[in-house]
Amino acid sequence: MFETLELLYQKGLIDALDLEFARFMGELAGDSSRELLLGCALASRAVDQGDVCLDLDQAAGQLLLRPELDRNAVFTPELGAWRRALQRSRVVGAPGEIKPLVLDARDRLYLYRYWNYEDLLAAELRQRIGQIYEVDEARLRDGLQRLFPSARQAVDWQKVAAALAVLRGFSVISGGPGTGKTTTLAKILALLIEQGDGKAPRIRLAAPTGKAAARMQEALLASKENLAGLLEPAVLAAIPTEASTLHRLLGPQPDGVYFRHNQDNPLNLDVLVIDEASMVDLALMTKTVWALPPQARLILLGDKDQLSSVEAGTVLGELCAQVGGYSSSFAGRLSVLTGEAVEPAATASPLLPDATVLLQHSYRFSGDSGIGRLAEAVNRGDEAAIKALHRQNLSDVCWYMAPPEAAEQELLEWMLTGYKPYLQQVHEQAPLAEIFAAFQDYQVLCPQRVGPTGVEQLNELVETVLKARLRRSHSEWYPGRPIMITRNDYQLRLFNGDIGITLPDPDNEERLRVYFQGSDGVVRSFPITRLPAYEPVFAMTIHKSQGSEFDEVLLVLPLEDSRVLTRELIYTGITRAKQKLAVWGSLDILLQAVRRPIQRSSGLGEKLQAAVGGGGANKIVEPKA
Repeated sequence: MFETLELLYQKGLIDALDLEFARFMGELAGDSSRELLLGCALASRAVDQGDVCLDLDQAAGQLLLRPELDRNAVFTPELGAWRRALQRSRVVGAPGEIKPLVLDARDRLYLYRYWNYEDLLAAELRQRIGQIYEVDEARLRDGLQRLFPSARQAVDWQKVAAALAVLRGFSVISGGPGTGKTTTLAKILALLIEQGDGKAPRIRLAAPTGKAAARMQEALLASKENLAGLLEPAVLAAIPTEASTLHRLLGPQPDGVYFRHNQDNPLNLDVLVIDEASMVDLALMTKTVWALPPQARLILLGDKDQLSSVEAGTVLGELCAQVGGYSSSFAGRLSVLTGEAVEPAATASPLLPDATVLLQHSYRFSGDSGIGRLAEAVNRGDEAAIKALHRQNLSDVCWYMAPPEAAEQELLEWMLTGYKPYLQQVHEQAPLAEIFAAFQDYQVLCPQRVGPTGVEQLNELVETVLKARLRRSHSEWYPGRPIMITRNDYQLRLFNGDIGITLPDPDNEERLRVYFQGSDGVVRSFPITRLPAYEPVFAMTIHKSQGSEFDEVLLVLPLEDSRVLTRELIYTGITRAKQKLAVWGSLDILLQAVRRPIQRSSGLGEKLQAAVGGGGANKIVEPKA
């Protein structure tokens, strides 16, 4: 069987880590059976591909390798035989047993670490869902009416979200772009501060990436300005705007696995808000919840339909499986407090009872917005609507596809045209704020890093032309070169996703520095030699664009279909555009991506539905890795 694993490795179906893990488990168990070794290798591979576990029911009896001249076909075992062999193994345990792998009653095979993460998170969230705070309802009702005076929809879900977040220990607020998540958050924080009666709660703001944290700060600063006439000066001043990454909040230890804050050393806060929660993987979300004080409020913000985390898990998507399920008593309480007609859930037992709100009205996209309509059609998987929009002459969406032999030159011309205003600002040595604003106006987004329409190729094309024009072909650096930081540097306060622009040093025109603009507008510059890892960013991946928005986006689809193209990826790319969207690529490729929604194997939703009680092994094993 080891030879079969080697073959799977050679064909790229598993990687070296999967191979060695399976080999080690076989040696530990004294078992080289196909059932055990394939189960171990594929469970390891599943985590690398974003799944929390290997679903044996889906994987059983599948063709892994087609037959060759000198080799037979390779299939996964049949479900019954696979299950029985794993249950007999010394390295596979039932839920609650501490063994390298866990096989549950639904035939989900976990690496123990991820079973433990999932079990801990479900237990902690179930406890927090039950927390209801005593509040000054008259003060809350007054604050809600003052901050949400009128609605443009049948129910003002922003107002409902604010009331829910003040009342509950755990709340999830989901909504698409432009639905006012950060605006609602600023008002929630104001209401919580007003409830403190002069003593503001300890509030911390966090996001999964430096870029998302900076965007959160920027949006909250703007929201505070709009609230100036509605709040007492002391309340307004107490609304925090400084956000950090989750890793920085938790305090990473030198080995990169442990955090300084955990259940034994909880965070010093009363309220934790996590923005862009769709990007938070299972392990990081578990460690974050584990580090919260027992009575702290947890508020998650995000778009449930956006891309999931790069690492294993789709936590926000699973939490929002049944958004807006309210018990009769809580729906009545929300109605009294908000004056909105909040209906109880139609289902008897929603996944997160009384804890979620979906913001439904977009203030960015009007009803006739082509970008908004296309995003909705992609999100629904409505191919007929997408085809209809493709045929229409929309003011804010255009489509273009060049023949493959002309693709490179056509894309180069589109990019140079799109960045022309920015490059002109650099050439004219405009003020820094105007240069940054011009760069933010336009962005090229790609689903892939490599290939003829990938990020690496497009950046190289543009840079080659620009360096030739500036007669700097011999140098990597030139004025106007935009870069993105790809590794956090806490000492320099430069974080993964931060964008810098290369410009001449005012004290020496022959020397270049890289300038970074903070969310507060303050610009800092660094010598090129001081920078942490970076890459050019005329084009960026859609994954890297999460948490950002641009006036105009050129969305470049690949020339051929790929399994990395998913509905959520396309939706995320489309919704980065605020005013104009150009889709470069074939309609057929886009439709194939829309037919491929992300489906990750996990048991979190089922565990949340179960009545998780206190005690048991899952409550005492700290998540460390």
